[in-house]
Amino acid sequence: MKLVVGLGNPGPDYVGTRHNIGFEVIDELAARLGWIGSPAQYNRLAKTKFDGLALDGVVGSEKVLLIKPMTYMNVSGRSVQGAMAFFQLARSDIMVVLDDLALAAGRLRLRAAGSSGGHNGLKDIEQAIGTSEYPRLRIGIDAPPPRIAGKDYVLGQFTAEQRSKIDPAIARACGAIVTWIDKGIEPAMNQFNADLQDTEDRE
Repeated sequence: MKLVVGLGNPGPDYVGTRHNIGFEVIDELAARLGWIGSPAQYNRLAKTKFDGLALDGVVGSEKVLLIKPMTYMNVSGRSVQGAMAFFQLARSDIMVVLDDLALAAGRLRLRAAGSSGGHNGLKDIEQAIGTSEYPRLRIGIDAPPPRIAGKDYVLGQFTAEQRSKIDPAIARACGAIVTWIDKGIEPAMNQFNADLQDTEDRE
């Protein structure tokens, strides 16, 4: 079984903000897998489990659980730890999807493990499960402009220019997650991190 956790903050005030791109990926992934009719249906059809909104199904031969934690970003670890403990999942069986200030808008970076990089959601997950050795998919949201604090920037809406890059990135993120489920982290990293490098080489 695989667990995919998209990070964000609950409530209408946070919909569409940069910090909630993990939620957007979960919505889109559930729709692309055919588990819901459209991304907008996720919150209505998901079940309340593990301090989050959860949907489960099958991808290929693998059972998969999607979760959007409803705990607010800084305590995301409760959802991850609860689901891992219930299903007795290995740390390699989880994928956390999040925003990243250090990447240009729309860029993807898959890693099998790593530091939190200052991201409060990852910090709490690491503390909750006792390790930083778990896969994560970072999606670039650009660095904040001068004189705008990071904590304020991530809670703001994407600009129109950023959104034009974010929407295709969400689609690619869904592909990366399905590849990870089907083939594992190394093939997913090779394909989708290579896509990132190819894009950089063309620019």
